[in-house]
Amino acid sequence: MEQLNTILAKFSSLAWGLPLLILLIGGGLYLLIRSRFLPFRHIGHAVNVLRGRFDDPNDPGEISHFQALTTALSSTIGMGNIAGVALAIAVGGPGAMFWMWVSAVVGMATKFFTSTLSIMYRGKDSNGEIQGGPMYFITEGLGKNWKPLAIMFSIFGMLGALPVVNVNQLKQAVNDIVLVPNGVEVSLGSNLIIAAILVIFTSMIILGGLKRISNWASKMVPSMLILYFVLVLVILGINITEVPKYFMMIFTDAFAADYFPSDKPFLGGVLGALILHGIKRGAFSNEAGLGTAPMAHGATKTNEPVREGLVAMLGPVIDTLIVCTLTALAILVTDVWQTTSDNGVTLTAAAFQEAMPGFGQYLLMICVFFFSVSSLFSYAYYGTKCMSFLIGANRKHYYNYIYIASIVLAATTDFKAMINFIDGVFAFMAIPTMIATIILAPKAITEAKRYFNQLKQTKNEGK
Repeated sequence: MEQLNTILAKFSSLAWGLPLLILLIGGGLYLLIRSRFLPFRHIGHAVNVLRGRFDDPNDPGEISHFQALTTALSSTIGMGNIAGVALAIAVGGPGAMFWMWVSAVVGMATKFFTSTLSIMYRGKDSNGEIQGGPMYFITEGLGKNWKPLAIMFSIFGMLGALPVVNVNQLKQAVNDIVLVPNGVEVSLGSNLIIAAILVIFTSMIILGGLKRISNWASKMVPSMLILYFVLVLVILGINITEVPKYFMMIFTDAFAADYFPSDKPFLGGVLGALILHGIKRGAFSNEAGLGTAPMAHGATKTNEPVREGLVAMLGPVIDTLIVCTLTALAILVTDVWQTTSDNGVTLTAAAFQEAMPGFGQYLLMICVFFFSVSSLFSYAYYGTKCMSFLIGANRKHYYNYIYIASIVLAATTDFKAMINFIDGVFAFMAIPTMIATIILAPKAITEAKRYFNQLKQTKNEGK
């Protein structure tokens, strides 16, 4: 296991070098400036689209705008917001959160473009059904000569969709929050029981396809968000005097890097390493630029690509700017990031226990369960879609069996190995997604101009 950890750590380190940082953040900034900050200028209209004001049941696609966003959010609002933030702070200190914010702001533009393109350049699978996602806007938008890039995305997409981190951290939460405090011995047997329960529950949903997944996501995501918001706001209310201090520390430490280990420099220093760490954890949280969300948004019932791009850009706002910030503040104000050696979901549980002794960790356990399970559903859809592109829609169901088997693997494997594996794979998903998006950006901007001119004309005629 130690040798596997070393190999995967090197794999992650190799993938997350300076070229990827330039591609993700530099590319995202290019998209933001090239669009003249369009995502921030039309948030109100995006909310109206999300509310269903422009829905047409006769449009091509499978699911509504709201279902597409909640399906995408069910994968991003998961362990990235609980375990990912905790890991970011445990390793990098408060300043890591600032660079997660940067990732989210830039990610809004990235998600707008990737999801707009996923509707503009929808293709057909081997069964003749309309599909969207990076692999399709690469082949349909750039041409067949670029298919190797689409194949690269699909291969790493299948690996990146495996639920190894979500299951691993859910298992850890059950062990640390429920079993150990109640005197139950943690063993391979107990981990396999957790895996078996997840396998049964997940199989019931994912074998029903996208519509069943989106129906569950559209019900679970809003409910779990509300519960989590309330619990974290209670923690912040209990520690209200500490909130301003730690909120400011997020900004000051972002450039001081006082809490990041000095033995892990990047770009010649500790600050560079903190920036990379924050961006990496931000990518794990909102997945902007990786290409997963466009697969869900590409299935939306719409003839207007820009509408789906606007809805998609709300994702980083919700999952990183709001949910991750609340989690970070809960960990910081309770001081558990300095008083314990925990990381991942166990650190977040310590914050809940510190603020609400005796029951706080159990309330978090409820959130963790629903966050994790909802992520299991959407990632299974992403994986089958990638396999469908590679070997045909009639064989995509084979991925579900691989997916279910990986649940057992993740429940019995070390957390460091799993997070390094996913970090590395996510990096190789981002390369084809961002290259194609940057090349096709001018066409998405032309489409946006047409859409907003038409919208303005419609409003004027209405007057």
